[in-house]
Amino acid sequence: MRTLIRNATCVLPDETRPASVLIEDSKILAIDPPETASADEVIDASGLHLIPGVIDDQVHFRDPGLTHKEDLHTGSLACAKGGVTTFLEMPNTNPTTTSVAALHDKLALAAGKSVVNYGFYVGATCENVAELQAAERTPGIKIFIGSSTGNMLVDEQEALERICAETTLPICAHCEDETTVRANRQRIEDGPGFQSYLDHSSVRDHAAARIATERAIGLAKKHGHRFHVLHVSTADEIALLADHGGLITAEVCPHHLFFNVDDYERLGSLVQMNPSVKTKTDNEALFAAFVVNRIQVIATDHAPHTLEEKNVAYPKSPSGLPAVENSLALMLDQVNKGHCTLERVVAAMCDAPARVWDMVSKGRIAEGYDADLTLIDMNLTQTIRNEDQLTKCGWSPWHGASLTGWPVRTIVMGQTVFADGKVRADLRGSEVQFDHSLGGYWD
Repeated sequence: MRTLIRNATCVLPDETRPASVLIEDSKILAIDPPETASADEVIDASGLHLIPGVIDDQVHFRDPGLTHKEDLHTGSLACAKGGVTTFLEMPNTNPTTTSVAALHDKLALAAGKSVVNYGFYVGATCENVAELQAAERTPGIKIFIGSSTGNMLVDEQEALERICAETTLPICAHCEDETTVRANRQRIEDGPGFQSYLDHSSVRDHAAARIATERAIGLAKKHGHRFHVLHVSTADEIALLADHGGLITAEVCPHHLFFNVDDYERLGSLVQMNPSVKTKTDNEALFAAFVVNRIQVIATDHAPHTLEEKNVAYPKSPSGLPAVENSLALMLDQVNKGHCTLERVVAAMCDAPARVWDMVSKGRIAEGYDADLTLIDMNLTQTIRNEDQLTKCGWSPWHGASLTGWPVRTIVMGQTVFADGKVRADLRGSEVQFDHSLGGYWD
């Protein structure tokens, strides 16, 4: 099967220019093929931009165990609609993905449910180093230095040292210092008690994030272990992310770019996240760090809960929000507002995550790469509405926001899974292949 995409403005690795792209089966066969090249399907992309498919390296699709909120099928449908062709899912499901057997079970589950490409982290505990050493078919190890599920809290120095010293897979971590979080919570409980959702950002404050991030980076440097800082939430952490020769990389999420403590009054628990949202000053500093590539990746930390669950009073309300469906559009809107370039968005959402996690043949429009592609209309204006969301939880904290710049076609391994406003729910993506001899992120 050959597909020819004509007349698109293509964001290529080294330039953005009009080009045609010829796909054969699941691969990009040629950029600007000869006029005589044959194709079974021709897509006229006049007026559109073609970018690599978005790679979201941090999602929680709740499958298995909490599938009333989301599952691998509904989460992948939301991905397809949002221009996301590959997701990497976190291990804090029920049961947790903390063994090779659980990892393989999850891969098998996704093979029958996901319409886009998929990969799964293996989760660290204080006792499972042998499982982490044996794990393959995974982007890397996830450590919860702070908020956790089940037995996945790894906060003791001895356990962290052992994981860094005795494993070889890349590591990423949720960085919030548990001691600081517990002390903050106790102080509020001993004082006025919890008054509102705003207290969440006092419990999970700047210090909790900074201390844990500094500690984790220190361990990674000590052991020469590749380390990725998930969901950076404070300006304080940015100085810690100075050039480390590719050893240390980091990411930021849309909610930490665009929401802050002032939004609790309007949105309440809908913007309750771990790490918590911080201040407008933090928003601005994080966005600036993304623009200059101090923060390399944009991911969502898509973590849905039902509205009924979210509407419980704090501190019983759960943390997390859905985002995969709208993350690309949120960033394209920033391009249209002149706050960043399209090339920078593509680098952070497509190319960098592929390189951070050693994904084979993904993240770029180049000959021989996988045909994971997203066509976007930079002039299309649409409004985010809860009733239109494909995520199973059925809501978005950006409900009512009008954005300009949207994905209009999503192609996964050569197959169109989203076009004309509809998702092909009958198609299936592929397990991502990782080659950890590639060496990781490079500038």
